[in-house]
Amino acid sequence: MSIDVVEIQKILPHRFPFLLVDRITDLVAGESIEGFKNVTIGEHVFQGHFPDHPIYPGVMIIEGMAQAGGVLAFKSMDADGQEDASNKVVYFMSIDNAKFRSPVKPGDRLVYKLSVIKHKGNIWVLDGKAYVDDKLVCQAELKAMIVDK
Repeated sequence: MSIDVVEIQKILPHRFPFLLVDRITDLVAGESIEGFKNVTIGEHVFQGHFPDHPIYPGVMIIEGMAQAGGVLAFKSMDADGQEDASNKVVYFMSIDNAKFRSPVKPGDRLVYKLSVIKHKGNIWVLDGKAYVDDKLVCQAELKAMIVDK
């Protein structure tokens, strides 16, 4: 399954410059998702982080993983025939055990891989990992809640 950025924008409320997922490459409803973001020197964040030594901020990596997790939650709701996901939004509840293993730089393809640890009602707990060239660059446990807009 592949979901392009146009379809992602139908699922998530985020827009440029804060939409941090370019494509979903694999999705198993209720279980896992994989997607990516191409990090380019054109990212607005590099104007200040850091002009002479551009490093993609860890908080942006975490947010990108969370956005991919939001796509997983919404697509899982659709697959289950639950409520209309178009009237819902995902809120972060917690980020636990975040670790940043290696810097991400312009030109890198940041691959997000998330799997469901627990899902009960409108609460999702996800194991998130981010890779560049198959090297783990970030990991975290993300908890989110789906609520009405």
